[in-house]
Amino acid sequence: MSVTAYQQAQREGQSAVRAAILDVAKSLLIGEGPAALTVRRISGEAGCSTKVIYTLFGGKDGLARALWLEGFARFERRLLAVPDGDDALARLRAGLDAYREYALEEPEYYRVMFQGALSGYTPDETAREAARRTFRLLVGVVRRCLDEGRLRGGGEAEIADALWMAMHGAVSLEISGFFDPAEAEQRYRLLMASVLCPFLPPDERTA
Repeated sequence: MSVTAYQQAQREGQSAVRAAILDVAKSLLIGEGPAALTVRRISGEAGCSTKVIYTLFGGKDGLARALWLEGFARFERRLLAVPDGDDALARLRAGLDAYREYALEEPEYYRVMFQGALSGYTPDETAREAARRTFRLLVGVVRRCLDEGRLRGGGEAEIADALWMAMHGAVSLEISGFFDPAEAEQRYRLLMASVLCPFLPPDERTA
Protein backbone atom coordinates (compact mmCIF):
# COMPACT_ATOMS: atom_id res chain seq x y z
CA MET A 1 0.00 0.00 0.00
CA SER A 2 1.46 3.34 -1.07
CA VAL A 3 1.93 6.12 1.45
CA THR A 4 0.37 9.49 0.62
CA ALA A 5 2.23 12.80 0.89
CA TYR A 6 0.06 13.62 3.89
CA GLN A 7 0.77 10.33 5.67
CA GLN A 8 4.49 10.69 5.11
CA ALA A 9 4.46 14.26 6.39
CA GLN A 10 2.45 13.31 9.48
CA ARG A 11 5.44 11.37 10.71
CA GLU A 12 7.54 14.54 10.58
CA GLY A 13 5.13 16.93 12.31
CA GLN A 14 2.63 19.68 11.47
CA SER A 15 5.11 21.91 9.63
CA ALA A 16 5.88 19.04 7.27
CA VAL A 17 2.13 18.43 6.77
CA ARG A 18 1.66 22.08 5.88
CA ALA A 19 4.59 22.03 3.44
CA ALA A 20 3.37 18.81 1.80
CA ILE A 21 -0.11 20.24 1.21
CA LEU A 22 1.34 23.44 -0.21
CA ASP A 23 3.54 21.45 -2.59
CA VAL A 24 0.47 19.57 -3.84
CA ALA A 25 -1.40 22.85 -4.25
CA LYS A 26 1.35 24.57 -6.22
CA SER A 27 1.77 21.54 -8.50
CA LEU A 28 -1.96 21.54 -9.26
CA LEU A 29 -1.94 25.28 -9.79
CA ILE A 30 0.90 25.20 -12.30
CA GLY A 31 -0.15 21.96 -13.97
CA GLU A 32 -3.86 22.64 -14.35
CA GLY A 33 -4.41 26.29 -13.55
CA PRO A 34 -6.29 28.20 -10.82
CA ALA A 35 -9.50 26.20 -11.35
CA ALA A 36 -7.76 23.14 -9.88
CA LEU A 37 -6.99 24.98 -6.64
CA THR A 38 -9.99 23.72 -4.68
CA VAL A 39 -9.94 22.36 -1.16
CA ARG A 40 -11.53 19.09 -2.28
CA ARG A 41 -9.09 18.54 -5.13
CA ILE A 42 -6.05 19.36 -3.03
CA SER A 43 -7.17 17.12 -0.19
CA GLY A 44 -7.71 14.27 -2.64
CA GLU A 45 -4.26 14.65 -4.17
CA ALA A 46 -2.55 15.03 -0.80
CA GLY A 47 -4.44 12.13 0.75
CA CYS A 48 -5.91 14.08 3.67
CA SER A 49 -9.37 15.26 4.68
CA THR A 50 -10.73 18.68 3.71
CA LYS A 51 -10.92 19.40 7.45
CA VAL A 52 -7.12 19.30 7.67
CA ILE A 53 -6.85 21.99 5.01
CA TYR A 54 -9.51 24.20 6.59
CA THR A 55 -7.79 23.82 9.95
CA LEU A 56 -4.35 24.74 8.61
CA PHE A 57 -5.27 27.38 6.03
CA GLY A 58 -8.89 28.41 6.49
CA GLY A 59 -9.87 27.48 2.94
CA LYS A 60 -8.93 28.38 -0.63
CA ASP A 61 -8.06 32.03 0.01
CA GLY A 62 -5.84 31.07 2.90
CA LEU A 63 -4.11 28.51 0.71
CA ALA A 64 -3.34 31.13 -1.93
CA ARG A 65 -1.84 33.42 0.68
CA ALA A 66 0.13 30.54 2.19
CA LEU A 67 1.56 29.63 -1.22
CA TRP A 68 2.81 33.18 -1.70
CA LEU A 69 4.34 33.34 1.78
CA GLU A 70 5.90 29.88 1.49
CA GLY A 71 7.51 30.78 -1.80
CA PHE A 72 9.08 33.93 -0.39
CA ALA A 73 10.11 32.16 2.81
CA ARG A 74 12.00 29.55 0.80
CA PHE A 75 13.49 32.27 -1.39
CA GLU A 76 14.66 34.24 1.63
CA ARG A 77 16.27 31.17 3.19
CA ARG A 78 18.09 30.48 -0.08
CA LEU A 79 19.46 34.03 -0.25
CA LEU A 80 20.47 34.03 3.41
CA ALA A 81 22.37 30.77 2.89
CA VAL A 82 24.88 32.52 0.61
CA PRO A 83 28.22 32.69 2.51
CA ASP A 84 29.05 36.17 3.75
CA GLY A 85 32.77 36.51 3.11
CA ASP A 86 35.14 39.48 3.18
CA ASP A 87 34.70 40.33 -0.51
CA ALA A 88 31.45 42.28 -0.89
CA LEU A 89 31.41 42.04 -4.68
CA ALA A 90 31.96 38.27 -4.57
CA ARG A 91 29.07 38.08 -2.07
CA LEU A 92 26.86 40.04 -4.46
CA ARG A 93 27.72 37.83 -7.41
CA ALA A 94 27.04 34.71 -5.34
CA GLY A 95 23.66 36.17 -4.42
CA LEU A 96 22.86 36.75 -8.10
CA ASP A 97 23.64 33.09 -8.76
CA ALA A 98 21.45 32.07 -5.82
CA TYR A 99 18.49 33.93 -7.33
CA ARG A 100 18.72 31.86 -10.52
CA GLU A 101 19.33 28.65 -8.60
CA TYR A 102 16.19 29.20 -6.54
CA ALA A 103 14.09 29.79 -9.65
CA LEU A 104 15.38 26.55 -11.19
CA GLU A 105 14.93 24.55 -7.99
CA GLU A 106 11.45 25.93 -7.24
CA PRO A 107 9.94 26.99 -10.60
CA GLU A 108 6.36 26.51 -9.42
CA TYR A 109 6.85 28.78 -6.43
CA TYR A 110 8.73 31.26 -8.62
CA ARG A 111 5.72 31.45 -10.92
CA VAL A 112 3.44 32.00 -7.94
CA MET A 113 5.68 34.79 -6.61
CA PHE A 114 6.61 36.61 -9.80
CA GLN A 115 4.55 35.43 -12.77
CA GLY A 116 0.97 35.83 -11.61
CA ALA A 117 0.17 32.12 -11.29
CA LEU A 118 -2.31 32.90 -8.47
CA SER A 119 -4.97 34.49 -10.63
CA GLY A 120 -7.22 36.75 -8.58
CA TYR A 121 -4.99 36.75 -5.53
CA THR A 122 -4.10 40.16 -4.09
CA PRO A 123 -1.32 40.05 -1.46
CA ASP A 124 -2.08 41.77 1.82
CA GLU A 125 0.45 43.97 3.58
CA THR A 126 2.08 41.04 5.39
CA ALA A 127 2.55 39.18 2.11
CA ARG A 128 3.92 42.26 0.34
CA GLU A 129 6.36 42.80 3.19
CA ALA A 130 7.64 39.24 2.71
CA ALA A 131 8.46 40.14 -0.89
CA ARG A 132 10.05 43.47 0.01
CA ARG A 133 12.24 41.79 2.63
CA THR A 134 13.94 39.64 -0.01
CA PHE A 135 14.62 42.71 -2.16
CA ARG A 136 16.13 44.52 0.81
CA LEU A 137 18.69 41.71 1.08
CA LEU A 138 19.91 42.62 -2.40
CA VAL A 139 19.91 46.35 -1.60
CA GLY A 140 21.95 45.66 1.53
CA VAL A 141 24.68 43.81 -0.36
CA VAL A 142 24.80 46.53 -3.03
CA ARG A 143 25.12 49.16 -0.28
CA ARG A 144 28.05 47.24 1.19
CA CYS A 145 29.74 47.16 -2.23
CA LEU A 146 29.30 50.92 -2.55
CA ASP A 147 30.59 51.54 0.97
CA GLU A 148 33.70 49.47 0.28
CA GLY A 149 34.34 51.05 -3.12
CA ARG A 150 33.65 47.85 -5.08
CA LEU A 151 30.82 49.60 -6.94
CA ARG A 152 30.46 53.29 -7.76
CA GLY A 153 28.60 55.75 -9.96
CA GLY A 154 25.06 54.85 -8.90
CA GLY A 155 22.73 54.63 -5.94
CA GLU A 156 22.01 51.42 -4.09
CA ALA A 157 18.35 51.35 -5.15
CA GLU A 158 19.22 52.12 -8.79
CA ILE A 159 21.78 49.32 -9.03
CA ALA A 160 19.61 46.83 -7.12
CA ASP A 161 16.61 47.62 -9.35
CA ALA A 162 18.67 47.09 -12.51
CA LEU A 163 20.00 43.76 -11.22
CA TRP A 164 16.57 42.56 -10.11
CA MET A 165 15.01 43.46 -13.47
CA ALA A 166 17.76 41.62 -15.33
CA MET A 167 17.59 38.55 -13.08
CA HIS A 168 13.83 38.32 -13.31
CA GLY A 169 13.80 38.62 -17.08
CA ALA A 170 16.53 36.04 -17.56
CA VAL A 171 15.19 33.37 -15.24
CA SER A 172 11.60 33.87 -16.39
CA LEU A 173 12.69 33.10 -19.94
CA GLU A 174 14.82 30.17 -18.79
CA ILE A 175 12.15 28.41 -16.74
CA SER A 176 9.72 28.94 -19.62
CA GLY A 177 12.05 26.98 -21.89
CA PHE A 178 13.36 29.75 -24.12
CA PHE A 179 17.05 28.93 -23.58
CA ASP A 180 19.07 25.81 -24.16
CA PRO A 181 19.90 24.52 -20.65
CA ALA A 182 23.55 24.04 -21.64
CA GLU A 183 23.87 27.74 -22.54
CA ALA A 184 21.53 29.36 -20.02
CA GLU A 185 24.04 29.72 -17.20
CA GLN A 186 26.63 31.35 -19.46
CA ARG A 187 24.00 33.76 -20.82
CA TYR A 188 22.90 34.61 -17.29
CA ARG A 189 26.42 35.37 -16.12
CA LEU A 190 27.04 37.48 -19.23
CA LEU A 191 23.92 39.52 -18.48
CA MET A 192 24.83 40.05 -14.83
CA ALA A 193 28.36 41.12 -15.79
CA SER A 194 26.92 43.55 -18.33
CA VAL A 195 24.62 45.14 -15.76
CA LEU A 196 27.39 45.47 -13.17
CA CYS A 197 30.08 46.70 -15.57
CA PRO A 198 29.12 50.43 -15.62
CA PHE A 199 29.29 50.51 -11.81
CA LEU A 200 32.67 48.81 -11.42
CA PRO A 201 35.88 50.77 -10.83
CA PRO A 202 37.69 51.22 -14.18
CA ASP A 203 40.46 48.76 -13.31
CA GLU A 204 37.92 45.98 -12.67
CA ARG A 205 35.95 46.34 -15.89
CA THR A 206 36.46 43.74 -18.57
CA ALA A 207 36.80 44.65 -22.20
